[in-house]
Amino acid sequence: MDVESGSWAETDETDENGEPKREYVTTVEDKVINSMVPVWQKKKSEMADEEAKEFYKSKFHDFEDPLSIVRVNAEGITSYKAMLFIPSKAPYDFYSREFEPGLQLYSNGVMIMEKCADLLPYCFRFIRGVVDSPDFSLNISREILQHDHQLKAIASNLTKKIKNELAKILKDDREKYNDFYKSFGRQLKYGIVDEYGARKDLLSDLLMFHSSKRNEPVTLDEYIENMAVGQEKIYYVASDTVEHAMALPQTETVLDKGFDILCMTEDVDEFVMRGIGQYKEKEFCNITTDDLGLESEEEKKETETKQEESKDVLEFVKEALGDKVKSVKISNKLKNHAVMLSSEGNISIEMEKYFRGMPDYDGSMRAQYVLEINADHPAFAALKSAVENDKDKAAKMAEIMF
Repeated sequence: MDVESGSWAETDETDENGEPKREYVTTVEDKVINSMVPVWQKKKSEMADEEAKEFYKSKFHDFEDPLSIVRVNAEGITSYKAMLFIPSKAPYDFYSREFEPGLQLYSNGVMIMEKCADLLPYCFRFIRGVVDSPDFSLNISREILQHDHQLKAIASNLTKKIKNELAKILKDDREKYNDFYKSFGRQLKYGIVDEYGARKDLLSDLLMFHSSKRNEPVTLDEYIENMAVGQEKIYYVASDTVEHAMALPQTETVLDKGFDILCMTEDVDEFVMRGIGQYKEKEFCNITTDDLGLESEEEKKETETKQEESKDVLEFVKEALGDKVKSVKISNKLKNHAVMLSSEGNISIEMEKYFRGMPDYDGSMRAQYVLEINADHPAFAALKSAVENDKDKAAKMAEIMF
């Protein structure tokens, strides 16, 4: 703006006393008192990180500094500038229905939309930020925006930028990524489940699960890099806690082979595994439901022989338990334990627990339980004897085993 200033100065003229006359000289100069340039439109070299952090905290009402800042300046068919923020912690309502995702959308510094959810994929709904493009009309409607090809192009590019930033943090600062994952790891998993695996290529390498060998979270890439010689599958087990998972009888055979087991302790984890299917040509194997693939042909024949020889005992146990179990069989997964409970079909035991926790659960989503028995355990010998000599006692033993 124009700023006026002045001062007194002597002239060449004199007054009646012979003294030089003085006059007030006014000068006008251009002086910038407030640039009014939005923070996101400034060049990175013109803005300190501290300014960007303060902008984030003020704009999005967060007391914490952002975990990371992503700046974008794109020119071409679609031109825009963006400043994106990865929060340090999830808002208190993030995993609730009340949380509203979306980026602020501007056109030449004028806000068009407070929260434009179409600029972010569901998996990255935690991102906060601003997008400013001169290509959008100030009076464009939300309905038109949803089908705007320029908006979709921007959203696609921002998705790549966010993914690259997260991958960089994972590689360069593991502690920082661990903090991020504690807050938003579940959202990455939801991103795979929500779109039936459509974004598995985008998100799979960002996921982490607890490793039984390293006793800490590892990525799928790290798991594969440390697979034992001869290991062909990615083994995992789902349970409420790591401690409970590692106490399951099914872990014995896998651990004895020197293979690592990923512990899935969140209710969404098994659905994630189904969504991914396989990773880098390695199949996922749920050790409680799937074929471990560890038996030799000779061992398979031995298990089949034991199954046939124990047919009468198994049929008795099935009859005693009735509809509680789908089947009873000799196990090829047990070593020191007498029995274990597994399932067959599309719904596992842990999945059933998830469905049971839903408010509208109607009992239809149930696991098909399978009682697996160790034919080499003394408990089986006692059961066999009871079936032959005291069926009431055998029935009680079957209930205890279940």
